[in-house]
Amino acid sequence: MEQTWRWYGPNDPVTITDIRQTGATGIVNALHEVEIGKVWSIEAIEERKRLIEWDDSKEVATKTGLRWSVVESVGLHEDIKTQTVNFQTYIEAYKQTIRNLGKCGIDTICYNFMPVLDWTRTNLEYAVEDGSTALYFDFSVLAAFDLFILKRPGAEESYSEKEIKIARETFNQMSESDIKELVDTILKGLPGSDTGYSLDDVQAALDLYKNIDSVQLKKNLAYFLEEIIPVAEEAGIRMAIHPDDPPRPLLGLPRIISTEKDLSEFLNMVDSPSNGFTMCTGSYGANPDNDLVGMIERYGHRLSFTHLRSTKTIEGKDWCFYEADHLAGDADMYGIVKALVMEQRKRVAQGRADHQIPM
Repeated sequence: MEQTWRWYGPNDPVTITDIRQTGATGIVNALHEVEIGKVWSIEAIEERKRLIEWDDSKEVATKTGLRWSVVESVGLHEDIKTQTVNFQTYIEAYKQTIRNLGKCGIDTICYNFMPVLDWTRTNLEYAVEDGSTALYFDFSVLAAFDLFILKRPGAEESYSEKEIKIARETFNQMSESDIKELVDTILKGLPGSDTGYSLDDVQAALDLYKNIDSVQLKKNLAYFLEEIIPVAEEAGIRMAIHPDDPPRPLLGLPRIISTEKDLSEFLNMVDSPSNGFTMCTGSYGANPDNDLVGMIERYGHRLSFTHLRSTKTIEGKDWCFYEADHLAGDADMYGIVKALVMEQRKRVAQGRADHQIPM
């Protein structure tokens, strides 16, 4: 597998020089400064690629030994997901970005189709026993946010009586500073969260989906794929959809890439090598019903990118977990890596150009 490193661009405190020392050979990056829905120009892509792959600080430029392996991600405008207003215009812009990335020699794009929130956690600094801190999700805390802080209209319909009772007890134990920190934490999951959002902004975004259930959202995803995958094929790009994080409905929003069944349905929407997926073992693994090793064995031929993560469930709580060490979490990391290596061997035997899976 190709060891890659997530780099957030020139403002990242971790430098390309630092990354070279880790043993990574690939970089996962995106043009975060480009507004969602706008085309990534060839000039901007080439400029970023140059920063990654060349060291221009010396009199004679030298190669860094790194390559821009994966784009994570080219964000989707909410109009595309809801199929409203200017969705076709945004799809055309997305197609052009795919073409431009292909012309620049970048062959893998990780993206997601999660409504409103790209990822959701309720604590960004959970204290682990070894003294480290980790991202943490507690469904009861999110329910407390939904019911008693955001006060989403009709939120009660999304929860059982038991869940509402636990959420109320959780909320009653929160201080004003706890509430503020929770709001800030959840808002960080919004695309472009550094621009600043309010609770009213969150509710307005949720309202866009009030008439969209999982069935309709899947139809919208299928339409998007039918539009972009032929372009990806021509450009030599492998699209790699990321699963829902966490893999369950949140805040009344539908989630459609959460289970093995979802993945199978997704791959059948457009049967193409360019229509692939990201095996994020942390996201899929947060649902204990997902057989991660089996999913790789059954669908590995369409796997384009992998996030090797492991979460650990808190005993006695439903949908409560934190990011754990690779070998200390709930994921069978040995079995996962073995399955990935076996998939690579199959690809080598088949003569596939994409035999080395970026991770």
